[in-house]
Amino acid sequence: MIKFGLLGCGRIAKRHSDLLGGGHIPGAELVAVCDEVRERADAIAAKFRVPAFYDINDFLAQNDIQAVSVLTPSGMHPAHVIAAAKAGKHVIVEKPMALRLEDADAMISACDAAAVKLFVVKQNRFNVPVIKAREALDAGRFGRLVLGTVRVRWCRDQAYYDQDKWRGTWAYDGGVLANQASHHVDMLEWFFGDVVSVHARATTALVNIETEDTAVATLRFKNGALGIIEATTAIRPKDLEGSLSILGERGAVEIAGFAVNKIRHWQFAEELATDKDVMEKFSVNPPNVYGFGHQAYYEHVIRCLNNQSSALVDGLQGRKSLELISALYESIETGKEVSVNFVPQLCRLGELP
Repeated sequence: MIKFGLLGCGRIAKRHSDLLGGGHIPGAELVAVCDEVRERADAIAAKFRVPAFYDINDFLAQNDIQAVSVLTPSGMHPAHVIAAAKAGKHVIVEKPMALRLEDADAMISACDAAAVKLFVVKQNRFNVPVIKAREALDAGRFGRLVLGTVRVRWCRDQAYYDQDKWRGTWAYDGGVLANQASHHVDMLEWFFGDVVSVHARATTALVNIETEDTAVATLRFKNGALGIIEATTAIRPKDLEGSLSILGERGAVEIAGFAVNKIRHWQFAEELATDKDVMEKFSVNPPNVYGFGHQAYYEHVIRCLNNQSSALVDGLQGRKSLELISALYESIETGKEVSVNFVPQLCRLGELP
């Protein structure tokens, strides 16, 4: 039984605490929570009858905590992950792992030095439709990849950003690219491979925040394919979709739904008997499984910890996604095409006021 502690009890903590504290993850147990806002820590602690801590040092001093899920604002991830690693805890950190590449490097080094594992949460990789599309990719069914697109059309109004002072800031959050669309950016890179260069534009359309709520970008991949990112939290009055399209010379798949969780199109030049099963049995995440992506992700974490196996999204994979996001922001600031293998100059992610 791997014993978990939650560091950060804000909005995303409900999903993590319900899974770990509710007994939905075999081999995992929630044993403590921590948040400097006492009411937040107390609410989750009372629900699952575990101790609440309000100081990170007191929390990390608990010997029964073997793994820490870092659910604090993105700009705080580096300090919290490094502290957890130094305390000898395995670390699961929500996306993005950091806002600056040098911080990501420091996090990876700290976990390596402490001989603890670092997992970056990318739960959409475990969605059933995504797994099926990845299997098709690995089997070569798409042939040469031509175009990949992701669309994030969600609603985050001013009330959402006003919930916490860190939301929509450069220092602790970033905009729609770094926050809401980071999973989708990762997905595009996971399917299409290394990105050579990007060109992006952004605007803050409907809310009063430092960062962008709407962005578009074009990408050029090493394999010759092109990519498009469309991301906005300015959809009104409610969420529309979070989708991924994979277009190749011998096939096309589009996975839509709210969070890349429902196959909209599945077509290949060479049809297989199993294609019918894909559409009938695997086109949507099981409706009876709470938080499917996160549940499957935590089950993966438990397997990795118990078997000493490699994580699907470790610190290096998390850094790779951050490098792409940083290049997008660099392009927004410069108005130019930016090579992904670059040193940030004008990217404002992680910039303190």
